[in-house]
Amino acid sequence: MTNNAQPNVATPITVPAGMRSEIGNKWDKFSATEVAVIKDKDDLVAQVKSKYSLDKSQAQRDVDAFAKGRQL
Repeated sequence: MTNNAQPNVATPITVPAGMRSEIGNKWDKFSATEVAVIKDKDDLVAQVKSKYSLDKSQAQRDVDAFAKGRQL
């Protein structure tokens, strides 16, 4: 008997449409297109890190502070 179950793979969280405008307001260096393609929190961290030339830990803290109390 073989087990064809897929390994546990995290499903990306889709960023709600209303959240995208908040992201654009918070990080104004993002274009509307860049905000539109953000898939999840990790993707946002990577984009903030890249766009603002931050180290990953600082970008993570910034995104965590932004996401606090929000469904992201």
